[in-house]
Amino acid sequence: MSHTAHRGYTVRPATPADVDGARRVMLDTLYNEFGYGYVPQWHRDTVDIEDTYLDDPRHLLLVAVHDGEVVATTGVRSAGPAHPPHPRWLAERYPSGSTAQLVRVYVLPGHRRRGLARTLVDTACDFIADTPGYERIYLHTNTNVEGSEAFWRSQAEEVCDARGTGEHGPGVATVHFEIPMPHRSADRERTGVRANA
Repeated sequence: MSHTAHRGYTVRPATPADVDGARRVMLDTLYNEFGYGYVPQWHRDTVDIEDTYLDDPRHLLLVAVHDGEVVATTGVRSAGPAHPPHPRWLAERYPSGSTAQLVRVYVLPGHRRRGLARTLVDTACDFIADTPGYERIYLHTNTNVEGSEAFWRSQAEEVCDARGTGEHGPGVATVHFEIPMPHRSADRERTGVRANA
């Protein structure tokens, strides 16, 4: 599972050698883009990358690499939204185990607008479709980050606009989305459909 998103970039599953670079991308985003930095109850996976992503066969961490440097990430975890801070009905709609949650879809500023996020998400969705037990693909985003809302609206369906609830506290404008489950790889091969063409 390796894809070329744009000349000079490779998207692939992370290896132990990528952990430090992936963590740097994640923490840079939390501090520089989100402005609130590392919050243990929300971001524990960013410091425990190997246990969270590399050691669980139902989880995945993808990286985009350019000149040997990790410049973008996307994670998949078998966990739905937690209540609290999210509404109870949302946690019930997306239960852990059968829900694949997309997380850490981060691209360093100097590497944006090259198709990396879309390729990472498409690749992650293919993995989810081919992993037994997943029924839905869920994510939430902070729409205060430039471009995030438009990006997700281009490929996902809004489930809940929580901007008025303050569920994550001041300065976090959360919107919840679901991505339609793609066909499994056998179906893609039979029909000739490739998500990452």
